[in-house]
Amino acid sequence: MTTATTEPKAPKSGRRDDLSFVPELVYFEPNALNYPKGERIFEWVKRQGIPFRMTTSHNRITDLPGDSELEQYKIAKRTLVVGLRKTLKFDTSKPSAEYAIPIATGCMGHCHYCYLQTTLGAKPYIRVYVNIDEIMEAAQRYIDERSPEITRFEAACTSDPVGLEPITGSLRELIEFMGEQKFGRLRFVTKFHHVDSLLDAAHKGHTRIRFSVNSKYVIKHFEPSTSRFEQRIEAAAKVAKAGYPTGFIIAPIIWHEGWEEGYAELLAALDKAMPQDARHDLTFELIQHRFTKTAKNVIERRYPKTKLEMDMEKRKYKWGRWGQGKYVYPDEQAHALRMFISERIFDHFPDSKIEYFT
Repeated sequence: MTTATTEPKAPKSGRRDDLSFVPELVYFEPNALNYPKGERIFEWVKRQGIPFRMTTSHNRITDLPGDSELEQYKIAKRTLVVGLRKTLKFDTSKPSAEYAIPIATGCMGHCHYCYLQTTLGAKPYIRVYVNIDEIMEAAQRYIDERSPEITRFEAACTSDPVGLEPITGSLRELIEFMGEQKFGRLRFVTKFHHVDSLLDAAHKGHTRIRFSVNSKYVIKHFEPSTSRFEQRIEAAAKVAKAGYPTGFIIAPIIWHEGWEEGYAELLAALDKAMPQDARHDLTFELIQHRFTKTAKNVIERRYPKTKLEMDMEKRKYKWGRWGQGKYVYPDEQAHALRMFISERIFDHFPDSKIEYFT
């Protein structure tokens, strides 16, 4: 249930290459204003002149404007909801980490293939949580329970927190918290380049920042509203120079016309940009494009003009752990993608580690 305070403006179109995310409409849970972060975001929203509404729950936004499902979806992706994270039991996050640490849910990017299309279902709006101290206290309990083993936390399972960092500042707080932990480590991945506020954080080498990168073809056609190819690579070089352990996720790897040239160009650009002293601890994660039948239906409704190939007849069906399978490339194509990209990685970065191909 929500109550309106001001009416939303029409969504703006176009790509913001150099500006961070600015929502078109913001909802606040009343209790969020009792926290310093919530109060700070509220004051920022008012200064920006962004329309806002109050809501009883960040999980129940029922009055989004728009005359059709597609229009409401587009508006939701430009809507920010500021609330409290009430569930402080963390989900597991294998193989990336032991646990997912929840500081945000939802993403402003419009990646056609994204698994959040189905996992977030009817809630594609972006949620940020202002009770960051309580979230970090919960993380401390998980660390203490597993001590002296290292406990890794993934901060980007359900969102891209770098894209939201200019609004929340939560990543910097989390990075510096983990910097003080003997047995705690942080990881996150991003498609955004807004890392400047993180460069002087006291990370102490306990946070690995990974960048989701791809060929220019994939970024152009399937990753609207994200940072450009060159911006991501420049940002990766910045965090590596700031001493962060760094990595790259090449995902989804897509078989497209000229894919060899596209992925060769990507690895050559990374080689040119990355500083020498960051190469001994560089990680790569390789994920081929996959989709479920449910995701295919959702994607085709939300992005009716997509060029994303989702022909089930051309794919191999791979059973999942929970009984629902995914469509991946046939073995011959998957092997060709894996071998080509792996060879280019080790040509350019012989001391790096490929953590997995899936």
